[in-house]
Amino acid sequence: MTPFPSIRRRRCLGLLAGGAAALAAGCAATPDGPPEEGFEYRPVPQQPARAAGPQEVIEFFWYGCPHCNALEPLLTQWRRDLPADVGFRKVHVGFGERWVPHQQMFYALTALGRADEFGDRIFRALHVDGTNLDDRDRMADFLARSGLDRARFIAAFDSPAVRTEMTRAGELAKALGITGVPSLAVNRRWVTSPSMAVGNAAALKVVDHLLQLERR
Repeated sequence: MTPFPSIRRRRCLGLLAGGAAALAAGCAATPDGPPEEGFEYRPVPQQPARAAGPQEVIEFFWYGCPHCNALEPLLTQWRRDLPADVGFRKVHVGFGERWVPHQQMFYALTALGRADEFGDRIFRALHVDGTNLDDRDRMADFLARSGLDRARFIAAFDSPAVRTEMTRAGELAKALGITGVPSLAVNRRWVTSPSMAVGNAAALKVVDHLLQLERR
């Protein structure tokens, strides 16, 4: 681990105090080398086991998080260019009371194979339209208007299998030391985030860097 921040890191942290416009211009325009462990990303001290196979990128998120909403368009575009040896999945965490209903909605949609399809609509409803999706019936009504069978959603939402997935999500977040969102994990060995990398696009570049490290 590098004991002191890089020139890039010190400059970006300084620009952070100067506002978003200065940060975007100053950090994006002046890269000075690869991301640094301990600053733009961190290792997972006790790495949980994962199945052998393709590389894995996990996004830890919450539908109600404005930073997750801001990352989503870039993340969607980035996912389209992922190589065949990289798998991607989302893990919705439940770090607070307001998070848990959204987490349950995500895993209900996942059980129905519709989470990717409805993700953008849910983010837009929450962050643009101001739609209240804080309880099961409001969620069911909203999703039914968007073409999902209401009864099937409610059955999935109330199922023990969804509760199990919610528990597993919490266990994985704890194992990787995830305490905030959005966060991105690579092969359960490395973690980065827009706050660590100082920007959404920068965080995805760090993920690309970590995938290259893993290939070596």
